[in-house]
Amino acid sequence: MPPKLFDPSSPKPFALSRSKVELFLDCPRCFWLDRRQGVARPSGPPFNLNSAVDQLLKNEFDRYRSAQQPHPLMTEAGLRAVPHAHPQLAAWRENFKGVRSVHRDTGLELFGAIDDLWRDLDSGALIVADYKATSKAGEVSLDAAWQISYKRQMEFYQWLLRRQGLEVMRRGWFVYANGRRDRPAFDGRLEFTLRMIPYDGDDGWIEGTLAAIRDLLMRGEAPPPPSECEFCSYVAKAAGGGAPARARSAPRRRTARSEAPAADLPRSGDLFSDSAPPPAQASRRRGA
Repeated sequence: MPPKLFDPSSPKPFALSRSKVELFLDCPRCFWLDRRQGVARPSGPPFNLNSAVDQLLKNEFDRYRSAQQPHPLMTEAGLRAVPHAHPQLAAWRENFKGVRSVHRDTGLELFGAIDDLWRDLDSGALIVADYKATSKAGEVSLDAAWQISYKRQMEFYQWLLRRQGLEVMRRGWFVYANGRRDRPAFDGRLEFTLRMIPYDGDDGWIEGTLAAIRDLLMRGEAPPPPSECEFCSYVAKAAGGGAPARARSAPRRRTARSEAPAADLPRSGDLFSDSAPPPAQASRRRGA
């Protein structure tokens, strides 16, 4: 089924997932071609191992949700919280449904599927939690410059939930599963270490980004390709045109904040790689 494309003459809200917002930030030209003409970037293989880790973590936290008790990871991190039993959590987790909000100023209906929602026991405010999976030597972190996309993901979920009228804490948490490579043998199983990483989100970038997205969607032609987009560069080279010229109007990327700690979809065939950023058009296992 072809993707639903933006129609400038339509008065109906245009649905846009979190991953499409990230695609816009990665390359406005690829975004325009995707949402106006249905020309999507080539998709990668499904990341079933990451999806399995994701589902098992949900199952595990759901047990503590049923008992309204803190997960041991929360206790170890000094967090006074429990998994929150919100009546819409199942829908908010579902692919292509998620948390949804119509942004009246732009006519965009934004949505994203969260992993988990916790409740602070002292304030009652809600906490966004996101699961990640990888396999790398040493301890995992979220300090790489390319992991700004993870931080924006957290901030976008916080923004969506606040628009539901919920009190959402600025501090979110990433539950990071790191597949061990130091075992003597595979023996038909993978073992993981789990780490909780806090991140203080700032959703101040979202309103301006949505306005820029709306302006771009209303344009009748694609913007010029930015020089740093590997997909645009590949198309230009395949067509014999060499590397594309840098787009003067391309938005500057946010750099990673030095204090910010922010599944993994590597560009290579390594299903648990932490060496490269994920393709912006794929949301590790969902369209949000």
